[in-house]
Amino acid sequence: MPEETAEDTATRVFAEHRELLFSIVYNLLGSVADTEDVLQDAWLAWAGRNRADDAEEIENPRAYLVRIAVNTALSRQSQIRRRRETYVGPWLPEPLVTGADAAESAERVEAVSMALLVVLETLTPLERAVFVLHEVFGYAHTEIAGILDRSPAAVRQLAHRAREHVHARRPRYRTDPKVQREVTERFLRAAFGGDLEALLDLLAPDVTLWTDGGGKVRKAASLRPIRGRDKVARLVSLAAVNSRTASLAARYRTVNGDPSAVLFAGDAPFAVMILDLSPEGDRITGIYAVTNPDKLSRVEGE
Repeated sequence: MPEETAEDTATRVFAEHRELLFSIVYNLLGSVADTEDVLQDAWLAWAGRNRADDAEEIENPRAYLVRIAVNTALSRQSQIRRRRETYVGPWLPEPLVTGADAAESAERVEAVSMALLVVLETLTPLERAVFVLHEVFGYAHTEIAGILDRSPAAVRQLAHRAREHVHARRPRYRTDPKVQREVTERFLRAAFGGDLEALLDLLAPDVTLWTDGGGKVRKAASLRPIRGRDKVARLVSLAAVNSRTASLAARYRTVNGDPSAVLFAGDAPFAVMILDLSPEGDRITGIYAVTNPDKLSRVEGE
């Protein structure tokens, strides 16, 4: 076999770590398109570094690549936030949809839940980076300090603020996937079957509905979050009536690690719907419906 060239080595090493980089950056940005842009920039920086004649050998390629990717993502934050300021209606993260039984890599499925991603949007970029690296991927504060070029003390302070902020809004608990799937099925049966009483019974009194249509699907999206069981039930019932005329079909997929529903109009994805349940798993506390076609372009029919 021919000897591996430096360029071949650089390509192989980057490919070996791409899933990890994707997962970290996606959890920082909540957008697949922006994540892919960051990874392209990271690849160019990595390839350029390896092509340099006087380049020293990198002892820990994984750490080097994570540092490049994280800092590239942080440098894009101001541009991304400006774009979101003009976004029509609530902005939700782009859902990561996989088949219910898909054999995804362990690192790719580290995408946190939709509910937690929404909470992470309220952190500063540095707080979010520290939280994701430490709480999701298990990096030590000293490692994060090297990635962000901050002192360990500063990182610990960022971690403390982020953790308190997140846990105040999103207490730690994990819903049983079987319960999540069952409640999702019951919710859709009640909604599409016009059973308002069953729908009300499923919803928590303080349930909140977020619908992200990006200004492109006005009939299926509200321009602001809707709160309260009665209001949410009425809006869901109305949307279900309208959807029946569009002949929507529900298919169950894993979305950001949670069993969820994807609604299709024919073979085209119409909406991704994720439910957030109470710690007991008996009431729906949040409904996240993404209908913006730009965020559904990667959802496959089968």
